[in-house]
Amino acid sequence: MKIFNRKNIVITGGTGSLGKILVRQLLLGKNGRPKKIIIFSRDEAKQHYMRLEYQHKQNFTDEVIYNNFHQLVEFRIGDVRNFASVCSVLRDADIVINAAALKQVPTCEYFPYEAVQTNIMGAENIIRALKENDYPVKVVVGVSTDKACKPINVMGMTKSIQERIFISGNIFVPKTRFVCVRYGNVLASRGSVVPLFWEQLKHGGPLTITTEEMTRFLLPLEKGVETVFAAIALGQPGETFIPRVKSAKIINLAKALIGNKKIKTKIVGIRPGEKEHEILVSDEEAWHTYQKGGYYVIQPMLPELLKGKLKKSVLKKEFSSADNIMSYEETKALLEKYNLLNYEQRSEELLV
Repeated sequence: MKIFNRKNIVITGGTGSLGKILVRQLLLGKNGRPKKIIIFSRDEAKQHYMRLEYQHKQNFTDEVIYNNFHQLVEFRIGDVRNFASVCSVLRDADIVINAAALKQVPTCEYFPYEAVQTNIMGAENIIRALKENDYPVKVVVGVSTDKACKPINVMGMTKSIQERIFISGNIFVPKTRFVCVRYGNVLASRGSVVPLFWEQLKHGGPLTITTEEMTRFLLPLEKGVETVFAAIALGQPGETFIPRVKSAKIINLAKALIGNKKIKTKIVGIRPGEKEHEILVSDEEAWHTYQKGGYYVIQPMLPELLKGKLKKSVLKKEFSSADNIMSYEETKALLEKYNLLNYEQRSEELLV
């Protein structure tokens, strides 16, 4: 299905781990060749490094011929917090993928209003821009997190509200289809546990473990991108797509990365705002969740968005990381499959 053919695609927060993989997959053209891919973010240094990558430069100091607005991958400095900035980038967009976020749990705990401005007001600015200006955007995807499900931390609370803002957008901007995706820890994404363990390994340890029983869903970046694409292609207004993935004990993740090295682990306790187990679908959401291929799909609660009867639920209880836990061997195999055991090489890649 050529869903991106001749489309102008805006990725907010596009210099992050997800944004980079999204761009790579879009450039492959398997789902159609976009007319333009616009990276919208506020960090000029990250944009420059990303520009180097797509112009095949080797060093930060290499001469760069910008010609920015004539490139297939275009970079725009801006911030989802700023309404005028959002309007300027959405004016000619066909598809918007909102990956802009404050996502570090402790950071959001210490600076909650900063999280509100990015995660909540940023989403509202997108809705408002489309409502007030009648822009031709066909689809908006809100990228959410398992922490939005029964949230106990600021990051999750703001993301939970963001989901509701996008879902309600279908009522206020009916010409645009708003859908969400929700998933757990993305393997080796910036700021996640795997890069933290890599750095601790490089310095001889110890690897810091919160609790021995702590579990997390583990999602390869490519699967995260597939979930976004599935929501764009198949999602009905107000639906939330969730990949059906396994989870792992964090201590098994650490042991797999340590391997035969003489490096210790250290139990340090749960950080501010953390859960021991994450949930992707709550008990309350399970009754209106159905299965579509490799995804669970939560149907919207707003009656105006439901077309006909609710589809038959496939879940009897919440979908928790405590349920379907991989063994140590399965966890190690997953890391091997995505070449994540070579921490010296991969941590350097992440810095770039």
